[in-house]
Amino acid sequence: MSLTNSHGGIQHYKNNNLQGAIESATPHRLIQMLMEGALSKLVSAKGFMERGDIARKGENISWAMSIIDGLKLSLDKSVGGELVHNLEDLYDYMNRRLLQANLHDKQEYIDEVMGLLAEIKSGWEAISEEIIAGHVQQKEGQSEITRISGNG
Repeated sequence: MSLTNSHGGIQHYKNNNLQGAIESATPHRLIQMLMEGALSKLVSAKGFMERGDIARKGENISWAMSIIDGLKLSLDKSVGGELVHNLEDLYDYMNRRLLQANLHDKQEYIDEVMGLLAEIKSGWEAISEEIIAGHVQQKEGQSEITRISGNG
């Protein structure tokens, strides 16, 4: 087996493994995975920035920005109140900083966004499994009531 074929096999395994992880993940875990993905893309972008690989730097920053947009879209505005509004504003700020980092080759802007994202991620990870389970049960109960009442 050649190195090229081996690399293709590894990539195929990673893709299948990721797909399985996504399909079996709770909504809480999916948000964690998005944050991990954004952080990973930003680490890569910094490396490409250091090496002067403008195209790949831009691709990774754009990918991170898309993930951050996904995090923003996942906010539940019906229950979040001020916290959701603040997170929405923070996600917008992060994307503006990443755009500036890309345009002006500013690693410190990427570092700033990575710090903010890591802080949000640590707060998210501090949510106890009991709270997550209770939230899932509450949502499932609401879905069952909607189904029984014929409103869904």
